[in-house]
Amino acid sequence: MIREELKRGIFTENPIFILVLGLCPSLATSTSIKNGIGMGLAVTFVLACSNVIISVVRKVIPDKVRIPCFIVIIATFVSVVQLLMKAYLPALDKQLGIFVPLIVVNCIILGRAEAFASKNNIFRSLLDGIGIGLGFTLSLSVLSIIRESLGSNKLLGLNFIPGYEPMTVFILAPGGFFTIALVMALVRRYSSRKKEA
Repeated sequence: MIREELKRGIFTENPIFILVLGLCPSLATSTSIKNGIGMGLAVTFVLACSNVIISVVRKVIPDKVRIPCFIVIIATFVSVVQLLMKAYLPALDKQLGIFVPLIVVNCIILGRAEAFASKNNIFRSLLDGIGIGLGFTLSLSVLSIIRESLGSNKLLGLNFIPGYEPMTVFILAPGGFFTIALVMALVRRYSSRKKEA
């Protein structure tokens, strides 16, 4: 069960490449591998914790105030992440800027709260949060590696390809759209071939 839940979140229901959710933070934070992993882990923490709490209180929340309650729970964990980043990772917090507080309204987190955590038990909700979060982190990492290496010829601050002239368009928004489209097309092509086989 654990393996299937994690596999579903990482591969079959990948938030960026399969469900096409969370593209705004993906474009903005995938300019470097540090930013991509930092944002991915922040979202994973918020997803896992908010899924657990929402699963715990799901039967006592009235239907009319369900979404506002979910937002308050999510905002609590986003505040925790933001305070921890400001205290221990100030450079990353500065790089990610407004996109950390915007995790509150990230459609991935709200969608999982509504579609999964509010209908399932605590353990499955925790696994769903971790799986979807890891899928988001993996997707951001792939995008970041492509964009940082092609756009600045660096990876983790080190020169990537000697003598390569960087294509700065890749660290700009158009390069982000192009990279997401390219990787999404490759993932879908692979998925369709796997179904045919």
